[in-house]
Amino acid sequence: MTYEELISSEPLVLVEFFATWCGHCAAMQPVVDQISEILEGRCKVAQLDVDKNQETCDEQQISGTPTFILYKDGKEVWRQSGEMPGEEILQAVQRNL
Repeated sequence: MTYEELISSEPLVLVEFFATWCGHCAAMQPVVDQISEILEGRCKVAQLDVDKNQETCDEQQISGTPTFILYKDGKEVWRQSGEMPGEEILQAVQRNL
């Protein structure tokens, strides 16, 4: 599946750009898992390893990890980088449901 297919696969898709060596990304992993459970059936949650997907990261202008991008109907509607509370991510998603 291409990145374009991924972000267009559901009406709402949250993508986390992460790196395996990133401490902040590791700290966010339990939050991402919890968000995925909470949003099941309402928003697709995906993770993309920046080291394995450099071309996509360049196209999406990813300059730091973790970076979260929310897509609605294939269009970016929210972006935030860095470690953050899960509630902040959930609020962004809920505003776009």
